[in-house]
Amino acid sequence: MKNSNSIKTALLVGCTIAASQMATAKPNDQLTLSEATPENVKVAIQEWKEGKRLRGRKDKCYGIALAGENDCKAGAGTSCEGTSTVDFQKNAWTYSPKGSCEFIVTPEGPASKKPIA
Repeated sequence: MKNSNSIKTALLVGCTIAASQMATAKPNDQLTLSEATPENVKVAIQEWKEGKRLRGRKDKCYGIALAGENDCKAGAGTSCEGTSTVDFQKNAWTYSPKGSCEFIVTPEGPASKKPIA
């Protein structure tokens, strides 16, 4: 019975940690969309900008976060969220609504689903 309670506790802790790993970085007002953006992507981006939490499938979108606001991967020697050091860092990604990354444009240029060279 003791093992059963330990397993239940471990599962509960694991589920809590997994739930807390949702996208935390937010969009910023400097992001725009290309003219070719489909309407459903425009709606998803608008909802994201209004503060609705991203759920379901997402894009890892490089080059869209402001300094310290990336979701993960900001280059050598760093490992995760909040580690980008400059706005629109090319090797730092942030989650964006699924299917939106290829339409996002920043003051530095287009976003990318891969690190920007």
